[in-house]
Amino acid sequence: MCLICDRIGMIKRGENPYFVRELETGYVVLGDHQRFYGYTLFLYKHHEGKTELFHLAPAERARFLEEMTLVAQAVARAFQAEKMNYELLGMGDAHLHWHLFPRRAGDIEQYGNGGKGPVWWYPMEKMYAGEYRPSAGELADMKQKLWTELDRVFGPADTGTDKS
Repeated sequence: MCLICDRIGMIKRGENPYFVRELETGYVVLGDHQRFYGYTLFLYKHHEGKTELFHLAPAERARFLEEMTLVAQAVARAFQAEKMNYELLGMGDAHLHWHLFPRRAGDIEQYGNGGKGPVWWYPMEKMYAGEYRPSAGELADMKQKLWTELDRVFGPADTGTDKS
């Protein structure tokens, strides 16, 4: 099983503290490390044989992309992004999942092109330093902010999903 499938399993068992909300095609979760405040992932619900966008049926692909776009809008509002960065990678985990990074001027310090460029130009050992793991209180606050904006974008959740 892949890391994303493991995380989805944790969501289904109620054990993923970073889980925010279930949507039709995926799960919204905050990143474990918050060097880029508001970093969020959107995890596609399925894995088997669907590791590329072109593997999805056209209607499913359109819905997945639409939901990701609306999640990004909610993230931008919740965390006051100046710009959003979107990444769908997969060489590490070949399970469809979006990385949504709220960006702000100077957030990669002077790395990269004079402080401008993708988040991956920021040193990984600094990005994933323990100091960027949110406390339980910080995580609860972030989840509430994002939940509020997701409600504005998608409407109130009727799934009974706990937002705590």
